[in-house]
Amino acid sequence: MKINDNQRVGAVNPYKKASDMKFAQTMGKKDKPKDQVEISAEAKELLDAQGTTRTEEQTRRIEELKASVTSGTYHVEAGKIAEKLLPFIK
Repeated sequence: MKINDNQRVGAVNPYKKASDMKFAQTMGKKDKPKDQVEISAEAKELLDAQGTTRTEEQTRRIEELKASVTSGTYHVEAGKIAEKLLPFIK
């Protein structure tokens, strides 16, 4: 008893190949389109309106942390981290 036709080995999805060729002809290229994101002007205004600017103290603290991490002197207190994680585990 023959279940599968042996002539269909290479024809997994003939429609995809035809679709890709049609797209390449319309775009004038053989490359597939690249993903891209565009942020609208309204969204940019909303981001600016949120007031996410840092204060001088926050900027100074961030620079201190960066310096201590790069120099290798930053100490992580495992007990404090465990206390903060414990409510999420329960």
